[in-house]
Amino acid sequence: MIRVAVYLIVVGVLAFGAAWLADRPGEVVVTWQGWRLETSVMVLCAALLAALAVLLLLWSLLRLIWRSPFLLRTVLHNRRGERAYAAISHGLIAVGAGDADAARKSMLEVNRIAAAEPLALLLSAQTAQLAGDREAANRAFRAMANRADTKTLGLHGLFVEAQRHDDVVSARAYAEEAARVSATLGWAGRAVLEFRSATGDWAGALALLERHKRTLGKDAYQRQRAVMLTARALAAEEADRDNAKAFALEAAKLSPTLVPAAALAGRLLAEGGDSRKAARVIEKAWRANPHPELAQAYADVRLGDTARDRLKRIEALAKKAPGHVEAALATARAAIDAHEFGKARAALASHLKAPTRRVALLMAALERAERNDEGRAREWMARALHAAPDPAWTADGHVSDRWLPLSPANGRLDAFEWRVPVTGIASAPAIEPELSHAAPLEAAAPPPAESAPPAGQPGAAAQSEATGPLAPSRRRIKPTPPKPEPVIPLVHAPDDPGPEAVEEHEPHAEPQDGGWRKLFE
Repeated sequence: MIRVAVYLIVVGVLAFGAAWLADRPGEVVVTWQGWRLETSVMVLCAALLAALAVLLLLWSLLRLIWRSPFLLRTVLHNRRGERAYAAISHGLIAVGAGDADAARKSMLEVNRIAAAEPLALLLSAQTAQLAGDREAANRAFRAMANRADTKTLGLHGLFVEAQRHDDVVSARAYAEEAARVSATLGWAGRAVLEFRSATGDWAGALALLERHKRTLGKDAYQRQRAVMLTARALAAEEADRDNAKAFALEAAKLSPTLVPAAALAGRLLAEGGDSRKAARVIEKAWRANPHPELAQAYADVRLGDTARDRLKRIEALAKKAPGHVEAALATARAAIDAHEFGKARAALASHLKAPTRRVALLMAALERAERNDEGRAREWMARALHAAPDPAWTADGHVSDRWLPLSPANGRLDAFEWRVPVTGIASAPAIEPELSHAAPLEAAAPPPAESAPPAGQPGAAAQSEATGPLAPSRRRIKPTPPKPEPVIPLVHAPDDPGPEAVEEHEPHAEPQDGGWRKLFE
């Protein structure tokens, strides 16, 4: 709108000037070297404008002739850029489609036209990865690592290649260098943290975590710091209990629901005589996540207490998580130690319909302690063999009897979770299609005590095995069929360590200067 208004104003001014000159005719006389030229003002103005137009035309023609070599070079450069763009596009598409021959042809074309372009190096590396040529891929990634604009991409590619070939030393060196180059690289920070944690360098890992604090969210930062502090406290527990207590207290403060931190802090505080603070730390973690380690630490907050005192304390703790199986187990265990067998039975009564292994084992201990009934105890022991498993510390299919800061499978930090191990199994037998819409199979409940044969009879063990929760079903189960090959096989990009490594989700990077546009400059 503004341009239209300016245009109209300029046209109006020119029209007004032409009309003003037309209303005021005059004569112009030029005498020069015996020549006399007489004309009107309007004609003289028109002649000057025509002369100016001719001069501008001549200047443009001379300028075009002068700049013709530069213009020709620009045209040829643009044509090369378009050809390089097309070759890189076709090459990357061929890599994604798994066409090694087409990718190689495009790579050769790009290297002939624009070998120094960053995307040409990337295409060379991915083509070499597709062909399984590790040396060529490493050369391409090293070339990118030696350039300022592709340094981090080259280091990431070298890191992934080192991981694929189990070269831990080289992988750590590349990750350390990438972390020094840029503090915003999430993969480098995580890799260095895991490497330092795997070697027990918790001080170095914490220092690196502080450097990358801004790139992490508040919750993620506090959780990772709490895990590292807990690991450092466990490592220093025997040699330096004061520092271990300080580390555990800070970890429990950062992440109150981290069970190992709260249990260790409570135990160390109790040893130092601060039973009230120890109880507060454990209670806070217990409300969020009831756990047997917390119950044991809570029972021991006052050294020298009798079994009945421990029972009262555990009963108070159990009220903070009513109905939870861990509260019942902790109460029953403390009641058995205090010879309060009625309270033990009452605590376990609601969990006897489908007992877990720990419930069945406690019932066996209760039968021995209260009635000295070895037959009933053996019956509960047999049921424990086939009972549902209890939660345990599980990480990547590995089950541990204690919490560990790192996964033994892949070194991942904070990988252990308190859960039933069977829930971590990814592949289970497939039920036949005709049974897929049927009602879910109910786990066979163990026989009631009064209907079961005596433990001494031969049929007792057989009946227990045949009716246990893990007894074989009469329905036929077909093995899982092999998965078909994907219609479009995917090739791992250099930032994907492959199926054997943990998948990383990196934020989408915005295009930077020097990409496709650089080909046309």
